[in-house]
Amino acid sequence: MPGSLDDASSLIADVVTKYDAELVDLRRDLHTHPELSWSEARTTELVGHRVEAAGWRVTYPTPTGVVAELGPADGPVVALRADMDALPVQDVSGEPWASTVAGVAHACGHDVHTTSLLGAALALGELHERGQLPGRVRLLFQPAEEVMPGGARALIAHGHLDDVQSIFALHCDPAVDVGRIGLRTGALTSAADKIEVHLEGTGGHTSRPHLTGDLTFALAKVTSELPAVLSRRMDPRAGVSVVWGVVRAGSAPNVIPDRGMVAGTVRILDAVAWAGCEPIIRDAILDIVRPYGVTATVDYLQGVPPVVNDAGSNAILAAASRAVLGSRGQTSVPQSLGGEDFGWYVEQVPGAMFRLGTRTPGGPTYDLHQGNLRVDERAVGIGARMLATAAVHALDPGLAAPVPG
Repeated sequence: MPGSLDDASSLIADVVTKYDAELVDLRRDLHTHPELSWSEARTTELVGHRVEAAGWRVTYPTPTGVVAELGPADGPVVALRADMDALPVQDVSGEPWASTVAGVAHACGHDVHTTSLLGAALALGELHERGQLPGRVRLLFQPAEEVMPGGARALIAHGHLDDVQSIFALHCDPAVDVGRIGLRTGALTSAADKIEVHLEGTGGHTSRPHLTGDLTFALAKVTSELPAVLSRRMDPRAGVSVVWGVVRAGSAPNVIPDRGMVAGTVRILDAVAWAGCEPIIRDAILDIVRPYGVTATVDYLQGVPPVVNDAGSNAILAAASRAVLGSRGQTSVPQSLGGEDFGWYVEQVPGAMFRLGTRTPGGPTYDLHQGNLRVDERAVGIGARMLATAAVHALDPGLAAPVPG
């Protein structure tokens, strides 16, 4: 067995470096052929075959997605998770390996996540062959993170958190330089829900709004007043944010329509407030539209809870970071209003997610979910080394961690 976390990290680095060219090629291949949520068939096949060739026991619990396991058949498990799906976004990055699928792109970096986890699988596989893997590791190559409800709940329902003692994941961060990772104990992301409000009325002529339900006016009231109502009905420390992405009603300037809708997201920083917010929102919408003679139907989909990093698991990531990147390789990051279905896993078992720096030092800062996203591909190997080192340390907490310099 490795005598220290530094020793284990050095062995892992040697393996990942050996496969560096293959990993970069795979990342580019996935970027060229992105697949939307629940349609990741090609990605599933590529990943499943490569992991199985590296000696892992592979299963396919859902139509897309891969679960792989290595180590003793019994005992506690450390899980590592990556998401595989792309977004319905046009790739305008201009890279030679840009998406060849019109209107679909890996604009959130899931190609990097998948490839980094594959690199960790190759490294941990070699440790196992040498008799130096101190326990059992489970890999979750998860489909459908970008939709609600996402693939995390499907894998949990299939029992893939059974026996898991801790779970780790990564997420690209184009605001952090490559060679560094971002860590945070406690809430890393927010809860994120989807809301649609459908209004119906009698419709009529704009010259006679008093004889009809002014649906368009009521719709405008919903879009502007719901956020204001929530600022007084919910604890302001919960950080509630309602933002609309779709507003649709009418087809002529002199006609009050009889139907309209608005759709958006509800994001909440606090998990306790999130658990009780839906009835408050439903009641508020009905109260807002009541004076205008229209009826409201509210479709509310609970999406994901916040990702809350367990202190002990985050400490494992911090120790892994010092072994992989040195004492200056980590930075603190703020809580994000973004949603991540990794939150469902850490509701069940202790775990932590780290932010993987993907920005070339001195280069531009891109944003996630944008078609021009570019990543510094050195991040792939760093992500692989971090995941593998964290898994080994979680399985063997007795490994002497490097002392901060």
